[in-house]
Amino acid sequence: MSYSISTLLTRNLHDVFGENDPMRRRAAIDEIFTEDCVFHEPKGVYHGREEIDRVAGKIKATHPDFRHQVIAEPEELGNGGRIRWVSGRPGDGRRPRYRSSDSSGIGRTRGTGDCDPT
Repeated sequence: MSYSISTLLTRNLHDVFGENDPMRRRAAIDEIFTEDCVFHEPKGVYHGREEIDRVAGKIKATHPDFRHQVIAEPEELGNGGRIRWVSGRPGDGRRPRYRSSDSSGIGRTRGTGDCDPT
């Protein structure tokens, strides 16, 4: 199935890196990532669905109660795009704990790794 860059970015944010359930996360990874995908973040570069599944689960486990919220419409340019988001505990009345911007290219999803505490 073919998805727009905006859809891939949004699904990656919510269905992969925002998903607590390992089976649902893996199903989303299998659906939206190519087998030869590459994910970049400050602690490393990960190749293939297995590694992305492992690192997404590890990242989510650090803040299982956090929810990602898109703060602007995804932007598309050519074969790539960007999505800006914040993350924190929903309903706690505080400012979001993190803000970030992720970018993507057709067939691969790449996090910019600029997830900054707010």
